[in-house]
Amino acid sequence: MTPRERVLKAINREWPDKAPKEAGFTPAIMELFKEKTGSDNPREYFGMESHSVGFRGPEKINDFSKYYKELPPDARVSGEYGTGNQPGTFYHFTHRVFPLQKANTVEEVEEYPWPDFTPTYRHEHLEASVERLHEAGYFVDGFVGHIFETAWQITGFQEMFEKMITNPPFVEAVLDHITENNCFKARRLAEAGVDMIRTGDDVGMQDRLMMQPDLWRRYLKPRLAKEIQAARDVQPNLPVWYHSDGDVSLIIEDLIEAGVTVLNPVQPECLNLLEVKEKYSDRLAFWGTIGTQSVMPFGTPDEVKQTVKERIELFAPGLILAPTHVLEPDVPWENIVAFFEAVEEFGRFG
Repeated sequence: MTPRERVLKAINREWPDKAPKEAGFTPAIMELFKEKTGSDNPREYFGMESHSVGFRGPEKINDFSKYYKELPPDARVSGEYGTGNQPGTFYHFTHRVFPLQKANTVEEVEEYPWPDFTPTYRHEHLEASVERLHEAGYFVDGFVGHIFETAWQITGFQEMFEKMITNPPFVEAVLDHITENNCFKARRLAEAGVDMIRTGDDVGMQDRLMMQPDLWRRYLKPRLAKEIQAARDVQPNLPVWYHSDGDVSLIIEDLIEAGVTVLNPVQPECLNLLEVKEKYSDRLAFWGTIGTQSVMPFGTPDEVKQTVKERIELFAPGLILAPTHVLEPDVPWENIVAFFEAVEEFGRFG
């Protein structure tokens, strides 16, 4: 099978020739990878089957200066949604500065310099990129964006939750702007011929949701369904991957109703994997399942291999193996190698 055929089989819960796999590398692990292998392409080196395409950045970032009159000296506006970042001390743990933190009205939301993804130069390359990767045999996906995460990074984390209760029109206006952008991206990615769209929001904590399920269903479920429908208006059967770390058990059924077909990362420290398998494996494929809070940083290579074997036995054929979510700096190189070796050893079906 080609890599593309292999992933398509797995996400459709059919038997591929062998289990597909993926791993995301933090900058520290990327440097370790280069040091150990002499390569700068982990996807090629480890034979990962999936590749991603996306929109080009804007030619010019909008002017957010009026929102940052008190910006700390070491902070910088990062990204086209205007969030400020103040450097932290380790990896990606930066401090956020929120441009709409003090805003309260829909009028302030409408006046905000929202990004524009529609200019042709931002997406005209997508068809050619997808075609090139398909010709090389790869599975191709595209990320349409977050909704909730982008919203709170504009308004403030605590403020977003407070306003969900005290100021619904404000919250809905923010979410709607982001959702419309995501719908455009979803539609264009589907038109370009991707094999799957990726979406999602971190709404789970270690042992519960960040919000009551009813709040998630009110604010986020219909908007998630809308962006999925935008893609399926073009490709009716397009697979949809949804990411949230943590315990999302209370909304898995809702995710399926919204159109999700692939759940990521299925964090084993937070979810009952056997229960997830028994309840949802007839409707979902699973992308992840290998713990980055447990076996990847703290296990031995043999324990990593045993975990991969157990996950394959539990979830295959509807499984794409991956660490949940990325390989953090404290993961030993030997465990990374063991992960990929185990997929090859235990994940051959044909």
